[in-house]
Amino acid sequence: MSETVLVRYGAVPEVARFAHAEPTPLGRGSRVVVQTRRGTELGTVLETVRQLDPTTSEGTVEEPPVLRLATKTDEAAATTQRQQLLTEFDEWVERIQRWKLDIELLDIERTLDEEKQILFVLNDQGPDCTKLALYAAAEGLGIIEVQPVNGEGPVELAVGGCGSGGGGGCGSGGCGS
Repeated sequence: MSETVLVRYGAVPEVARFAHAEPTPLGRGSRVVVQTRRGTELGTVLETVRQLDPTTSEGTVEEPPVLRLATKTDEAAATTQRQQLLTEFDEWVERIQRWKLDIELLDIERTLDEEKQILFVLNDQGPDCTKLALYAAAEGLGIIEVQPVNGEGPVELAVGGCGSGGGGGCGSGGCGS
């Protein structure tokens, strides 16, 4: 039997539905590893939404999976990443100033699988968002996603703009990077 759970994830938290197919139900506060649009991330279960009938698929939306319960290794990796990112934060602020971008860096995080770094910026989705991703790519800084944030949380990226098609933010392949 499958269940749908709401999971909070990310340095600037997002909440999304995830499919959990394991026989043991997940309770509020369970730490899980989920597959998000950005990659593999650590999250916290908020609640079970509804039971899915595995014999019918009519009217259901395929949700990304809960990959597993978080292990001590996952938690340790996330803690190590967070400590490393505290050091890298100042380096990113210096880069943004050097590149003369009108962007305020709020936070940074890395996916649990170390595949992508996400830069949360207080900015609208605009040219400086794109420039930040392009400059980072030009310096060989790896896969960078720039996620604009406003007072309500992450800004939904416009269709046809940076990260169109639900694939991520600026620098993840949607802005000519």
